[in-house]
Amino acid sequence: MDENHKYEIIKKLVDSNGNKKTAALKIGCSERHINRLIKRYNEKGKACFVHGNRGRQPAITLPTDTKQLILDLYRTKYYDCNLTHYSELLAENENINVSVSTISSILRKEHILSPKANRATKKALKKVLKALQSKTKSKKKVAIIQSSILDLEDSHPRRPRCAYFGEMLQMDASIHHWFGEAKSQLHIAVDDATGQIVGAYFDEQETLNGYYHVFHQVLSTYGIPYQFFTDNRTVFEYKKKHQKDVEKDTFTQFGYACKQLGVDIRTSSVAQAKGRVERMFGTLQSRLPVELRLKGITSIKEANEFLNSYIKKFNKQFALPIDSIKSVFETQPDSDKINLTLAVLSSRKIDNGSCLKYQNEYYIPVNSQGIAVHYRKGTTAMVIKSFNGELFSCIGELVYALELLPEHKPSSKAFDLATIPDVPKKKYIPPMSHPWKQASFERYAKSQAHRKEVA
Repeated sequence: MDENHKYEIIKKLVDSNGNKKTAALKIGCSERHINRLIKRYNEKGKACFVHGNRGRQPAITLPTDTKQLILDLYRTKYYDCNLTHYSELLAENENINVSVSTISSILRKEHILSPKANRATKKALKKVLKALQSKTKSKKKVAIIQSSILDLEDSHPRRPRCAYFGEMLQMDASIHHWFGEAKSQLHIAVDDATGQIVGAYFDEQETLNGYYHVFHQVLSTYGIPYQFFTDNRTVFEYKKKHQKDVEKDTFTQFGYACKQLGVDIRTSSVAQAKGRVERMFGTLQSRLPVELRLKGITSIKEANEFLNSYIKKFNKQFALPIDSIKSVFETQPDSDKINLTLAVLSSRKIDNGSCLKYQNEYYIPVNSQGIAVHYRKGTTAMVIKSFNGELFSCIGELVYALELLPEHKPSSKAFDLATIPDVPKKKYIPPMSHPWKQASFERYAKSQAHRKEVA
């Protein structure tokens, strides 16, 4: 019952000396309480029916200054955050502890939506904006409000997670304005069972180098996984028509490295099949650019350094605990094996000067004693560029180091002072158990080319 209705009933009761039981039924109280109301009415009149808390702010009310600060910070500093992330950053950086629902109500009054708002919310706001458009003459104001409405991302169907940690790693890259002015590619690998990011690396493009760095992080930190699940529409299956350079065939290069370690690769042409990694990019795109911007990061080197600490924090918040899930990662390989396995292989021919040309430079094969080895012109050699950039050459079943041939000698016997002749330096040569025997790699590359033709 509202206050005015109570007043009218009690006033009529007193003026007409009416029935208290009838008044009690109308108000919904006891006769005893009717007596209290009559007494208050006789003492204060209509004022006694006004609730004592009217006009008083509740004790938990957020101060107006704090509300305005939350609004101003979102517009100027945290404009690209989703509301959950914004609530976390306010507590962490601004010492303001408010709930997500409170932030949402503050921003909604200014027609500001979260970047993660669903379709129904956006549709409801559009109706409000259209009503405002018909009432206001300020088109600029309406345009600003409409700019806050973002397109809804495509949904990805859910499916049960894998049973074990390391059973399947979903891997992909996403181009986005992660930091600075130019777009860049973030390569990640996500464990399907736990939702944990097990490797992440920034590069200018979606490249073999980016995926190798992710693979290196997985091998160094966790061990050898059972399977990679990748997208065959992009870098893993992309090969230009009549492209004969196997060095640029990313799928063959990455696939051969996986073959040496016994890692299975599964590919799909449907992006939604990799829902775990696709949804992960949605979360990262709403959070990571904000963190990078607040840290003032503008280069790929700085961004990759920041990823080391950020991914640990991210996994702690979003991934399932690993302790409760059995791991099927195999034993971590040693650093030398990882370095030699994550290699880029390319075929070259020995020229008439016993050298081979690689990336516009001439190299000569040398043995473990540092002595040059000579082969006939036209001999096929396979150049191996290891993960750390070292160059080796496999000719037949033998492996040699590659020594850069300078354009000019550093000194002259005729015009410079006598110098002690250089003693050949010993070179590190991988053992005969190396993973890139030329014949086996050529068979693998040929099988991949045949598989693509059949597909």
